[in-house]
Amino acid sequence: MSMAERFETNSLMLRLDQRSRDIFREIVEGYLATGEPVGSRTLSKSGIQLSPASIRNVMADLTELGLLDAPHISAGRAPTHRGLRLFVDGFLEYGEPSKLDKKAIDDRLAAAGADFESVLGEASGILSGLTGGAGLVSSPTRDAPVRHVEFVPLAGGDALCVLVTEDGDVENRFLKVPEGLPLTTLIEAGNYLSTRLKGRTLAEATNEVREELRTRRAALDTAATALVEAGLAQWGGDAPGRGRSLIVRGRANLLEDAKAAEDLDRVRQLFNELERQQSLLEILDTTRDAEGVRLFIGAENRLFPLSGSSVIVAPYMGGTKQVIGALGVIGPTRLNYARVIPMVDYTAKVVGEILAGRRGKDGKS
Repeated sequence: MSMAERFETNSLMLRLDQRSRDIFREIVEGYLATGEPVGSRTLSKSGIQLSPASIRNVMADLTELGLLDAPHISAGRAPTHRGLRLFVDGFLEYGEPSKLDKKAIDDRLAAAGADFESVLGEASGILSGLTGGAGLVSSPTRDAPVRHVEFVPLAGGDALCVLVTEDGDVENRFLKVPEGLPLTTLIEAGNYLSTRLKGRTLAEATNEVREELRTRRAALDTAATALVEAGLAQWGGDAPGRGRSLIVRGRANLLEDAKAAEDLDRVRQLFNELERQQSLLEILDTTRDAEGVRLFIGAENRLFPLSGSSVIVAPYMGGTKQVIGALGVIGPTRLNYARVIPMVDYTAKVVGEILAGRRGKDGKS
């Protein structure tokens, strides 16, 4: 929860007496369970010791505070996005996932093996299947410090750019090089990059290296400089296919919750936004500087402000205990937050442990 969200939650809680809190909780829990507005007669039969007229007065006060709304002509009330935020931050209590949910997550991720693409794809499918929303998982960022860079000559005017990171990952990229490029040029370019990048991440060193090349302080000849620039373009994200990927599972789940034409319009808009991978990656990356799970309700999410959706995301960490990616769920605002929030958090922890090699095939760390 951000400072602004915490301040608003505390301010609203101070304005609600116990009677208002009880009625507000009953309305929100009823709405989350059924998806339908809750009326005063329903509340009077739920154990609240007030007449329907007194309950309606409290509901009117809650509506004036912007916590409830009447979505239809009926007298029933449903929580607004502001009301849902207050409920999650001020009323909701949640801990660990249930034993059944934990077992399902552990078993399916263990069965995926150690290949990170399989693990991430399975994680997205798990979140979709268990929550009834769409599962989102971003592929890892490559932020590990570099150990070694080498250019290896191949036949036909190609070269292989090999990058080895401190955590043991090896990635190869093919480069086109001029015919007859001397082996000494390849060695010189590889030695130069290894020296400049060793012990640093690509993000930390790339701009500095490019500035050296631009101001001719690199002491490299023209051919070696061109090779270094080509290597940086490959590793820096300028080359096709270098960008990170997003795995989305369970889009069809979002259609099942649509009950009216306006709901279908919102889902169609959401589907369009789900195709904008870069924007979604930016949303998921907001978890990099956050502790634990983040929740966006309705207009709080700048990517889906009109879709009536909630997004729950959590970061996962690699072997160096640094955040390397994120995963989450997008669904209707009436998600079962008490179940989904800890499920997303737990799945992120398990994915991180598997990718870091700290969890065995038996699902235990």
